[in-house]
Amino acid sequence: MGTDVNVQPGHGKAGRQPTRQFLDTLTGHDDPGMFGRMFPALEPLAVDDGPLHELADAMKDSAPGDAAGNNVNVPAGFTYLGQFVDHDITLDLTSFGDKEADPMAVQNFRTPALDLDSVYGLGPDGSRHLYARNSATDSGRTPGPKLLIGKTVNVPLGNVTGNHRNDLPRSPEGFALIGDHRNDENLVVAQTHLAMLKFHNKVCDQLAAAGKPPGEIFEEARRIVTWHYQWMVLHDFVERITEKGIVAKILEQGRRFYRFKKTPYMPVEFSAAIYRLGHSMVREAYSHNRIFTFGPGNIPATLDLLFKFTGLSGGIIGDLAPDPIQPPLPLPVLSSNWIIDWRRYYQVLSSNPPGVALNASRKIDPFVVPQLHTLPGDGGSLPFRNLKRGVLLGLPSGQDVAKAMKIKNPLTPEEISKGSDGAVAKKHGLHEHTPLWYYILKEAEQRGGGERLGPVGATLLAEVFVGLVHGDRQSYLWLKGKTWKPTLPSQVPGEFTMADLLRFVGDISPIDGISTV
Repeated sequence: MGTDVNVQPGHGKAGRQPTRQFLDTLTGHDDPGMFGRMFPALEPLAVDDGPLHELADAMKDSAPGDAAGNNVNVPAGFTYLGQFVDHDITLDLTSFGDKEADPMAVQNFRTPALDLDSVYGLGPDGSRHLYARNSATDSGRTPGPKLLIGKTVNVPLGNVTGNHRNDLPRSPEGFALIGDHRNDENLVVAQTHLAMLKFHNKVCDQLAAAGKPPGEIFEEARRIVTWHYQWMVLHDFVERITEKGIVAKILEQGRRFYRFKKTPYMPVEFSAAIYRLGHSMVREAYSHNRIFTFGPGNIPATLDLLFKFTGLSGGIIGDLAPDPIQPPLPLPVLSSNWIIDWRRYYQVLSSNPPGVALNASRKIDPFVVPQLHTLPGDGGSLPFRNLKRGVLLGLPSGQDVAKAMKIKNPLTPEEISKGSDGAVAKKHGLHEHTPLWYYILKEAEQRGGGERLGPVGATLLAEVFVGLVHGDRQSYLWLKGKTWKPTLPSQVPGEFTMADLLRFVGDISPIDGISTV
């Protein structure tokens, strides 16, 4: 296919990035701006590049296709929902002038929040390119309440026919017209973003059918969508990788470590260590739909292919593609044979039919698939980059964080030393003074069986997410409180999961003609 691919899941650059110099000026839990530290008094862990390289190399998954490394309790879709959420809470839409005047975002910044600004941008007035024309009034001269959806193009492979609106909307040269360009960097994240666009539009349709005045539909739909998304992230995503009931516990007892006066900030311990757990969950190949799947004569959806069939990292280039098109790549828009089958990424069915595999994520542990150790374009090793970034940002050791949190059963040096990776850590004394990212992954392996985070990781991840929602003055927690329950149709009344969202949208596997289940 000959297309350069940027395989960097979850952390493409957008907006501003924190610097060690700025972070070192912060103290306490005031409102520091966009970035800050949860543990500003702890000493940074200094480690030379040599030991970091050795530890990173030891973190390579030696059997990435072995089912023993699967986390069957976390379907693979959550890996990429986590990436979508990352882009939502780190989106920075402030102007270039504000960034020059305030490069570290102390005053001029958009609050990190689970508010779907990566979907809505600045709304129909401020981001008209994201919205469909309002044909009901004003002769279509103004944007309406619904978001744009793009069409796919049919190609011979797979024999998919019909007109499918299952791509992101795109410019004439293939750039995704979405609130955050990073959501077009791999196909599963792009299709997740598309599901959110369709979620909003479905709510708009319901409101219109119920007689809601046209001028009130957008704001009401955004509120409904955002509140259900926030509830789903806290209870279906966060509690799935931490522990059931942790959100209610934090709301009852209060946040002990992620604290602010009025305005949430992005903790560097979270962004540079704890939330990078998703890198260990990535698979090298997926069963994507009936065309790209495992089995004799089939082509699985490799990580490489999932990046190639995008506009940001791959070969979707709009009018620059050959006419007539010459598949597989480059393409003007996504080809319809790559439309996702959500049954393979989330448990939308109680059990999938024969031949429809449900992808599990990989275990949350210190091992990362080989492809992420050799990023294209001389990008190097993602594990090394994560470890090095922790040093550059002055992150404390995992042991110091556990001690500051008064964790009753912190990892012992013997537990950290376990396995081939642990032997390398011990060789360099990192079993006693451990990089925070590696500690979080080792803790998940040793205390969570690779299925969920351990006490340090779970507590801090859950506190940050609860705080981001709680600090948003438009969130359900702020306006309705912790007793609010989702109201949209769901398998369990009063709850709302990602599988419920997909069933509500009713677009489960378009190329198989499956809308609802």
